[in-house]
Amino acid sequence: MTALAVVAGLMMLVGLAGIVLPVLPGPLLIVGGVAVWAVPRGDAVGWWVLGIAVLVTVAGQVAKYLLPGRRLQASGVPTRTLLAGLALGVVGFFVVPVVGLFLGFVLGVWLAELARLPDAATAWRSAREALTAVGWSILIELAAGLVTVAVWIGGLVVG
Repeated sequence: MTALAVVAGLMMLVGLAGIVLPVLPGPLLIVGGVAVWAVPRGDAVGWWVLGIAVLVTVAGQVAKYLLPGRRLQASGVPTRTLLAGLALGVVGFFVVPVVGLFLGFVLGVWLAELARLPDAATAWRSAREALTAVGWSILIELAAGLVTVAVWIGGLVVG
């Protein structure tokens, strides 16, 4: 069981890193780490911890889209601007590994807003709103991941 706890912990660490540097499916790795620990146990503690981990992760995923999305709608940033940012982010990911995703997203959002709005300063303000929303999205997902890891640690202590 100790070896499984170590593997689970490593999976969760990689998952947390995957949230901050979106290269790996962070939340999936974190819940997978909890499952690696919980399923072989087969006891109430393991199943409760896994259930809570899934609930926290799902709630985090829903919140990460709803909360920043409302802010973007209120600021008037259209969906096509975010899609342009996503498209250039994907290209940037392959051109400049790791940081290219972020750089491409910023460039894509700014260019889309520059095409839509009258001047560069207005476009940058709008792009900054989109970037702030993405930052909140990452923070919400990271908070959910940290809560999930804390629940797992609680399960280790109890069980």
